[in-house]
Amino acid sequence: MKKFENEFTYRKFLENGNENEFDELFDNAVGMVKGSLLGKEIPLVIGGKEVLTSEKLEEYSPIDRKTLIGRFQKASVDNVREAINAAYEAFDSWKKTNYMERVRVLLTAAGLFSERKFEISAILSIENGKTRYESIGEVDEAIDFLRYYAIEMERNKGFIRRASLDEAKKKAYAGFQGAPSEREKITIAMKPYGVFGVLSPFNFPISISVGMSTGALITGNTVVFKPSSTDSMSMMTGYKIYEVFRDAGIPPGVFNYITGPGSVIGNELLSSDKVSGIVFTGSREVGMGMINRSYSEGKAKVFVVEMGGKNPVLVSKYADLDEAASGIAGAAFGFDGQKCSAASRVYVHSSVKEAFEAKLLDRVRNFKAGDPLRKDVYLGPLINQRAFESYKSCVQRAKKEGRVIFGGNEINTGLGGFYVEPMVVEISHDNDLVHKELFLPFLTIIEYKDFDEALRMMNDTEYGLTSGCYTKKKSEIKKYLDSIDAGVVYVNRRISATTGAMVGAHTFVGWKGSGLTGKGTGSRFYLQQFMREQSQAVVD
Repeated sequence: MKKFENEFTYRKFLENGNENEFDELFDNAVGMVKGSLLGKEIPLVIGGKEVLTSEKLEEYSPIDRKTLIGRFQKASVDNVREAINAAYEAFDSWKKTNYMERVRVLLTAAGLFSERKFEISAILSIENGKTRYESIGEVDEAIDFLRYYAIEMERNKGFIRRASLDEAKKKAYAGFQGAPSEREKITIAMKPYGVFGVLSPFNFPISISVGMSTGALITGNTVVFKPSSTDSMSMMTGYKIYEVFRDAGIPPGVFNYITGPGSVIGNELLSSDKVSGIVFTGSREVGMGMINRSYSEGKAKVFVVEMGGKNPVLVSKYADLDEAASGIAGAAFGFDGQKCSAASRVYVHSSVKEAFEAKLLDRVRNFKAGDPLRKDVYLGPLINQRAFESYKSCVQRAKKEGRVIFGGNEINTGLGGFYVEPMVVEISHDNDLVHKELFLPFLTIIEYKDFDEALRMMNDTEYGLTSGCYTKKKSEIKKYLDSIDAGVVYVNRRISATTGAMVGAHTFVGWKGSGLTGKGTGSRFYLQQFMREQSQAVVD
């Protein structure tokens, strides 16, 4: 069995002294995508067949809002039902496919993503405004998910184990617990549920979509996949995922690609008795709404969900402030804070607050905003006008209710997108801006004097996704690790305080209102959520 290794594309180019080659490959891919791939009509794919609808969805790049990504189909209820039926009919054959064949197909998909990574990364950057480094890293993560889950499936031998009960020397003529019995051969088999609806977010449309889909597919389930299709769209990258799975050998009907509003597609997936489960990454409001509706209607569907975060970081008086400033700036403002794992709350000891803020602002001021396709740009556009309006509203509140340290203005880049300054504000812990997930480049700073009180405030949230801590005092590290209510925690991490979990190394899991099962992606427990146990006892 092959050992798992992370893809690490940029790191490998950099360590081999080939950064210029990396940039050339990305820039060439951008030119090719702009020259030949954008502006086309993209079909639904149901049961392996392309389907066109009467109503269309036009997707534009957030970089300038003039670049047409493509024209996509607006699925009707009938289209969704056709996709569900196709997945339902394909399930019987796919679940009976030997698990090693499923492993082979998905490893082939990993290889295809690796071959196409610069093209797909270029599409991703154009589609949602990520820098080349964020986009390449995301495609790498998709490859990592495919390979890691394949290795886990193989390592666990398809999640089948065997046992036996020996024959008793005496026989019993009535059954009861522990009665003498014949010899039994026992198989404990993990079996797929059936059809899963996979609903993906705009902000990680390759890695999260591939990870969720792979979890369902490699365990023998079939998929109806819906990329983000409303005002924050990621339909082109979703179609590229379909193409990779198709070319890797996923049979028709096993993976169906469908675009349209969640009010149509999501509702039908929830109401259909042919859909066994939902895999979702997005807001807590939407996730809990789906769960509540399903169970209130008496439908015992499986939910594998990640529902956002409001992620805190602690900066102790014993912290290395350079480490803290670097890690927090990257975690808060990478991809303009549009990550569920983004750092959004900093609790800093009063004795080092001013020195920390000065170092933080030195870094933030140097973040260049503009076209994220350019190598020297760190801050791209907000995803859409709704995000921009939310930013302006939060800025106005921050000015009235806190002390603005930096930011709050729109940036004129000469492009047609929504570009804004990172926002840093000192504010009270009790303020709503400290507790509501904003999905913006917006960082709140709260002063503390007592370490235990800082921990209490960090845990005072409905979320529990990621968290960070900066201190060189071992007793504080231990207390932090023993006390923090978050699924992914980092201590003294210079590269990023709360983001950047690596498949196979860090499990990515939400506690409290950030998740449901307590099992994370990129971990050995993830696949088991897509299967149910069956105990088979056979007497010869």
